[in-house]
Amino acid sequence: MKSYYNQLLENNKEWVAQNLERDPQFFERLSNGQQPPLLWIGCADSRVPANEIIGALPGEVFVHRNIANMVLHTDMSMLSVLDYAVNVLKVKHIIVCGHYGCGGVKAAMGNQHIGLIDNWIRHIKDVYRFHQDELNAIKDEKKRFDRFIEVNVMEQVLDLAKTSIVQAAWESKQELQIHGWVYDIKDGLINDLKVTIENDDQLAEVYQLDI
Repeated sequence: MKSYYNQLLENNKEWVAQNLERDPQFFERLSNGQQPPLLWIGCADSRVPANEIIGALPGEVFVHRNIANMVLHTDMSMLSVLDYAVNVLKVKHIIVCGHYGCGGVKAAMGNQHIGLIDNWIRHIKDVYRFHQDELNAIKDEKKRFDRFIEVNVMEQVLDLAKTSIVQAAWESKQELQIHGWVYDIKDGLINDLKVTIENDDQLAEVYQLDI
């Protein structure tokens, strides 16, 4: 009986064969480099595969994922991905995609001690504090949870726009838009939150850098 590990290797061979059958030059083209138009910043949740839910092929989406799709200005991993995507790949769109039912956001609504991740969750709690009047006014806990997920995405979109990386791109007239989405695992559909930022004029003046 094949182990799960060995089955993964078999799945890879089948995937390669299927792609070559459809397009004999598929991997040859991929090996020549990448020019994705999109950077995806999403949750690490295994149920939210960036390429699949938007019907994108390999080479079309540059991806960074972490717990609860956070944009932290001290996260060198995220900043490195952002810098490469914006300044080398010249992506035209950045999408922050959260998802309903997010465990990280759910943990931030409570006070349970989990472990090391508590330090990460604390940043999500800050988002709750920023929006506590609106969130506390929602009596239905499920609706409050869903809204917390949405405002968390909106805050991460703003935090991306505040970075020197993004503002320098706008200063050089680079075409770059930041969007906020929430994916619904229950039906597979994306909720476009209609928060698009494409220049630093959309930020409070205190965040506009003189670049």
